[in-house]
Amino acid sequence: MKFLGNLIWLIFGGLTIALEYFVSSIVLFVTIVGIPFGLQTLKLGVLALWPFGSEVRSVPQPTGCLTTLMNVIWILIGGIWICLTHIAWGIILTITIIGIPFAKQHFKLAGLALTPFGKEIV
Repeated sequence: MKFLGNLIWLIFGGLTIALEYFVSSIVLFVTIVGIPFGLQTLKLGVLALWPFGSEVRSVPQPTGCLTTLMNVIWILIGGIWICLTHIAWGIILTITIIGIPFAKQHFKLAGLALTPFGKEIV
């Protein structure tokens, strides 16, 4: 069932979302300052490719203050807009019964898009 859900996800927009994340991560990798943010968009892109069966977990790190600072910078620069986009798509997809599993994946992506630092995808 996960494979079928991921296949339908890719056909109906998941591939374009993942490509947008990958292109933006390449742009962020061009600058040295943008490398940590590029790694996070790469993480979002991987989750956007195969969201069904994936889980987002918090990672306890000794650099909690740095993680918090990077999440604040991320939110201010563009994370809020990515999160709001995923929430809007999730709300639109919950209108139909067939779209509810895809809406759940958008809500999962929205949570990661808001604060990606200190999280891992399992």
